[in-house]
Amino acid sequence: MAAAAAPPQRPRVMVLPFPAQGHVIPLMALSRKLVEHGLEIDFVNTEFNHGRVLQALAEDGAIPGGIHMLSVPDGLGPADDHTDIGALVKGLPAAMSGRLEEMMRSRKTEWMIADVSMSWALELAATSGVRVALFSTYSAAVFALRMKLPKLIEDGVVDESGNVKRHERVQLTPPVDAAEIPWVSLGSTPERRRTNIQNVLRTNRLMPLAEKIICNTSMEMEPDALSLLPNALPLGPLVAPTSRPAGNFLPEDLTCLTWLDAQAPGSVVYVAFGSSGVLDTKQFQELADGLALSGRPFLWVVRPNFTTGTTEGWFDAFRRRVEGKGLIVGWAPQQLVLSHRAVACFVSHCGWNSTMEGMLHGVPFLCWPYFADQFANQSYLCNVWGTGMKLRRDERGVVAKEEIESMVARLLGDEGVKARAATWKDKAWASVAEGGCSHEYLLKLVSLLGEVGSHPVTA
Repeated sequence: MAAAAAPPQRPRVMVLPFPAQGHVIPLMALSRKLVEHGLEIDFVNTEFNHGRVLQALAEDGAIPGGIHMLSVPDGLGPADDHTDIGALVKGLPAAMSGRLEEMMRSRKTEWMIADVSMSWALELAATSGVRVALFSTYSAAVFALRMKLPKLIEDGVVDESGNVKRHERVQLTPPVDAAEIPWVSLGSTPERRRTNIQNVLRTNRLMPLAEKIICNTSMEMEPDALSLLPNALPLGPLVAPTSRPAGNFLPEDLTCLTWLDAQAPGSVVYVAFGSSGVLDTKQFQELADGLALSGRPFLWVVRPNFTTGTTEGWFDAFRRRVEGKGLIVGWAPQQLVLSHRAVACFVSHCGWNSTMEGMLHGVPFLCWPYFADQFANQSYLCNVWGTGMKLRRDERGVVAKEEIESMVARLLGDEGVKARAATWKDKAWASVAEGGCSHEYLLKLVSLLGEVGSHPVTA
């Protein structure tokens, strides 16, 4: 009797995020979508982050079948800071290239989806005969701004070291101040700014090697910016199938959901600043006092190392002062929080993931950006979509407690902002639903990734 034919091998895709929380989570969400459509994913973290993800997963859940968690070294030593973005940008190509090339060959990789911040891998994949799509962890507008950077240098707006030469608004949708160009604002020192700018200029030349640009956005949200990117696939907002994304570096505190259940609808101020922002003692205490002054229940995410210099004694006293009114957790299941009926608004750093999650769940924003693309995202929220308001710093460069108190009241009293947030929520869900624009682009991506061997994937 003849043996049964072996089932066709599923196309294998390598997914390569930059080693930071805000990059791993959306690429993991995309990976889960692709697995649902019949692809096999090799998800490659650095060894340092691989351990953190697995430790968090031990408490939060499991990676779905079809996603294989792999790791490579980041080139940093045991005593080095493995979250130092500048050191990672400089060291990753040399540290990872050899292992990635070997991995692609041994695992018969057919496609790579590379984080835009890992654009150096485009050349590596091309020389290995692997087709590549880029994944933009920021908005389509910021991607277009990245491609415009050489022209901004040529026009004398900034120089090749990231110094602002002409303080003006850069007229792109949405417009941003020259000092708020992501690769300028991300550099805390002149050396870092120069490294950032030179890295963008160097890797921009590799962009034609990418067949597609995958964007965590929608055609409805960014029509003007997407018109500048003819090879874009806007398939967002990406949302984890369970609303609890795998890929967290920290375990989520689920007790906050029970606490939210006990709060009145539309009453809670949710405060979270992502995975990398740090507040000094003065700003941290002003924020704490502003939340207390607001008179509203609040849920505040204070992850480890979120503040420098604040003593445990002061923080413990604050916890006692707001007991029964505010809840402070180390990390939260953000999508479940934002979708909760009790949440009234989101005090946010305006990272792109948080921006998309807030838009998907119809939550108004109080915007508090501090670097990179966050100023452009604030501009979208406040000036284009009309779903947010800015928090302003005083003459000390501090967002004062009185400003926080005042702006919480102003935002929650603005029925226009609430209505626009609800409208964008409906548009976002319609786009990712079957037949929606983003869903159709997802199916196009699946079809493209299935163009290997003799067994194309059927979406």
